Amino acid sequence: MIDTVRRHMRLPRPLRLRPSRQRREAPLTIEIAASTGTGSTALSAFDAALREIGVGEANLIRLSSVIPPGARLERTQRISQPIHWGDRLYCVYAAGYACAAGERAAAGIGWTMRADGAGLFVEHEAATAEEVEHLVRASLADMSEHRHGDFGPVRLHTTETRSDGRPTCAVVLAAFGASGWDRL
Repeated sequence: MIDTVRRHMRLPRPLRLRPSRQRREAPLTIEIAASTGTGSTALSAFDAALREIGVGEANLIRLSSVIPPGARLERTQRISQPIHWGDRLYCVYAAGYACAAGERAAAGIGWTMRADGAGLFVEHEAATAEEVEHLVRASLADMSEHRHGDFGPVRLHTTETRSDGRPTCAVVLAAFGASGWDRL
């Protein structure tokens, strides 16, 4: 009956989501890259930074702070996973902006992991990398204190830039994975 109504009313089909307990054959690799970009607007500076790390043609889907158990984190200059025009890219990112000459912007991502490989990400923006590092460490201390398990040391990836009078952007991005729209 519902399919008949859906056909006549042209209702969208329900999404078919993969069960969350289904395990991957290979461990999830989360690539973390940083870049800066300059443009005529803050948005075009953000785009320039995204293109520099290889994700400029993706639609970013921002995730919160949880790293799945068994994930492997890898720092890289450029995101290497295949991303096709318009793909969805599931990611955590920080983007800091500066527009006035001499103004600085910094962005960073920090993480901590438990022995089972589960972990937490945080992302922050500030004027300097030192300020970002302080914010990341404070956030992860609060977040891990209220969860069970022993979390290891904090790891960080930050970047900083200075405006020459044009809008500039500092970006750090952790890419979980990309998916095309044909796979809803």
